[in-house]
Amino acid sequence: MGNITKRVTRGPGNDRASSTEPVRLKALHTKLYEAIMREDCTTIETLLRNHPVNKPITVLANSTCYRLLLNQTQSIIPIHLAAKYRKAQSLLCLLEHGADPEKRDTRGHTTLHLMLLHWPVTPATWTEPVNRIQRILADLQNHAIMCLHILCEHGALVNARVDNDYKYSPLHLAIRYGTYPVLSILAQNGAHMNATDESCMTPLHMAAGILNKEMTKTLIACGANVNRTVSATGNTALKLAVCAASAKAGRLLAADISCIHLLLTNGAKVNAQDHEGQTAIHEACFGGREAIINLLLEFEADINILTRNGEAPIFMFLQRRSNIRDTTLLDKLLSLSYPLKLTNNQGILPTGLLLPEFHLLKETLIRLSKKPLSLQVICKNNIRKFYGEKYKQHLKQLLPLKIWDSIYSYCDLSQLLK
Repeated sequence: MGNITKRVTRGPGNDRASSTEPVRLKALHTKLYEAIMREDCTTIETLLRNHPVNKPITVLANSTCYRLLLNQTQSIIPIHLAAKYRKAQSLLCLLEHGADPEKRDTRGHTTLHLMLLHWPVTPATWTEPVNRIQRILADLQNHAIMCLHILCEHGALVNARVDNDYKYSPLHLAIRYGTYPVLSILAQNGAHMNATDESCMTPLHMAAGILNKEMTKTLIACGANVNRTVSATGNTALKLAVCAASAKAGRLLAADISCIHLLLTNGAKVNAQDHEGQTAIHEACFGGREAIINLLLEFEADINILTRNGEAPIFMFLQRRSNIRDTTLLDKLLSLSYPLKLTNNQGILPTGLLLPEFHLLKETLIRLSKKPLSLQVICKNNIRKFYGEKYKQHLKQLLPLKIWDSIYSYCDLSQLLK
């Protein structure tokens, strides 16, 4: 007759249990989500008896009183939810019941990373909030700071890197997203001030690169190395700041250069060279902003230093048409540049100087570069180099006015072109 397989028949009770399980789980997730958002610690404790604290919850927006998910489902670890929305009491409750602050989401973020990514940003210049919006933002900021302290006190790793292509540390994230208040808190809890990301940038490099004076000041006060270089390029924080302020946008917007001054007064080496031999004064001359050039000269920048390819700062200045048209600044740079070196190691002239409109100037400067300097001019140049812009007013008190005027009088292009 052959073997007869006995068929197992599901009873109505089994089918009902199977179909109700997802419904029960969904209801549990919804209740836990709402309890976390309400900071109802009693309910959270009760619900955690039936749900592992480090297991994600999935919630439908239309099943909650918090319509934050725009009719989509979201799978999120409970502690991440509390940190993301700055629910301090819920965060503390979850941590006390075994939540792991180092548990990562699908994008490689820990709880601390997520908190920084969702940090409420308020202007650093605020003192006391004066209107309703400012008071709301100030409250959000205070809640975020409270959550950060709770996380740090419960063992969050303040140097854990994001597990993605950038490898940002929490300090890098704080700079990237403008979360100024967290820098000193992270530093007090052991954050490495000179940690590098995947691009070999430290937090100070990032802060200087966006000309953020407040962040730069805090990082330096907390021990950041002001002369640390980006290993891939040799750039320092000073050069990155000068680059940002001298760029097209920096010139058009007249970007604040107080960050550059801050770096210089805190020991930034003004003549530090990158891997190509460029210094901050090369970058400033290429940008053509007189205020930055004057500031660097005040801190004894070497206006005659050469790159690896033999390019002087005046060479960089003469690369751009707009710079050459600034005859006052060009006069000054020509008077400070000695010997006047117009070409690089390959004998190539700056591209701006090759434009037809500057033909007469080009011929005049070439002739000037070949002309031997008089002993008087050499003495003047040496005095200017020794005292620099920083001490020229002090020198004015020591010398007869006529002699001082002769030392600090710059050449006049209009006279040279005759």
